[in-house]
Amino acid sequence: MAEITNEQFTCILKQGCVPALGCTEPIACALACAKCAETLGHTPESIEVSVSGNIFKNGMGAGIPGTGMYGLPIASALGAICGKSDYGLEVLKDVNEKNLPLGKKMLEDDKVKVSVKENAPDKLYAEAICRYGEENAKVIIQHAHTNVILVEKNGKIIFEKEVSEEQDCSKKETNLDDLQLSMKSIYSYIESVDYNDLRFLYEEIDMNKNISKEGLDSEYGLQVGRTIHDSIKKGYLSKDLLNLCLARTTGASDARMDGCPLPVMTNSGSGNQGITVSMPVIAVAEHLNKSEEELLKALALSNLTATHIHKGMGHLSALCGVIIAGIGAASGITYLLGGKLDLIENTIKIMISNITGMMCDGAKQGCSLKVYSAVSAAVQASLASMNGVICRNDGIVATDIEDTIKNIGLIGSEGMEKTDEVILDIMENKC
Repeated sequence: MAEITNEQFTCILKQGCVPALGCTEPIACALACAKCAETLGHTPESIEVSVSGNIFKNGMGAGIPGTGMYGLPIASALGAICGKSDYGLEVLKDVNEKNLPLGKKMLEDDKVKVSVKENAPDKLYAEAICRYGEENAKVIIQHAHTNVILVEKNGKIIFEKEVSEEQDCSKKETNLDDLQLSMKSIYSYIESVDYNDLRFLYEEIDMNKNISKEGLDSEYGLQVGRTIHDSIKKGYLSKDLLNLCLARTTGASDARMDGCPLPVMTNSGSGNQGITVSMPVIAVAEHLNKSEEELLKALALSNLTATHIHKGMGHLSALCGVIIAGIGAASGITYLLGGKLDLIENTIKIMISNITGMMCDGAKQGCSLKVYSAVSAAVQASLASMNGVICRNDGIVATDIEDTIKNIGLIGSEGMEKTDEVILDIMENKC
């Protein structure tokens, strides 16, 4: 297997850091409906959306930016009414006080149907069929949140492609599925890359810091971050490294999951995971007055570590994705504290031995509580590792770091299949 070049690693980073407005599962539905409307050339009169169980689960309780509403139906309606497919994961950024009532009216008139597609071919699957008069359009998104694989109009195929994800970076195709990542190769990249080539990560820094500040300043969701922030001001909590990481990261999650109309930079197709891989690292770097180079390299390490682990598990699972993002953050924090590859790998093992098993029961306001758990574990794992605590060959932790990462992937992709089914069944029967 050929070694991955620095150029390819930088490309992988750019592919994984994509802006999104709102939870990406409802956004995938909105994107499919926007494409349908563009294909029809009219605002649809009726919409039918069928999705995989995982998208249904992650869309039920997610706040839709600029609406004060939650769930897949309003996201689908607004995608068809005002969405633009060229915006990608920011498809709903044109929602405003004029078109929002039109979306609400479609729901009131029972013109939007959302259902779970039995035996969906992928955990990430959204199919939209929109009708206008005698005409209809069909769009399918599969495998990735913006990966449109089929567009039909009146039963005639207009566009079709293979499901496999192919993305472009600097006009050179780099298919992540074909690249074999490892912590050793990722660390080698971090050590050798010119940090000026990582300046694009400032978009992640600025974007996620902005929504974090919004979450701390305003009353969003469960106000997990705001509560910590206010408790520090009152003297109930100390202004230390852990609490700063917790406040700034959960504040961003509070805002995002309650429909804050600010974009976030994602990781592995998830905004919460993008927040979790970045905000603790940013908080530590600023608290310790780290250099620009150290911050950018730590962020690159955090993002790439999460991407590497996700590769063996897929985007959607019964295993909560912020676990993976938290592992990435822990790697970046350990790097900022002066840890080399051996300590970074040890930190990952501590994280995997700690919070693996936290389940995903859908995207919702309560996600900020799980972000809290992941970030707390990340800081603890980094400090323990730097203090000489060694995580040995116990449980699912193996001697080799790549075997350990493989094990968590197996748990997320195969081991928790039944868990996923039970969670979805519980959530569907609540409706």
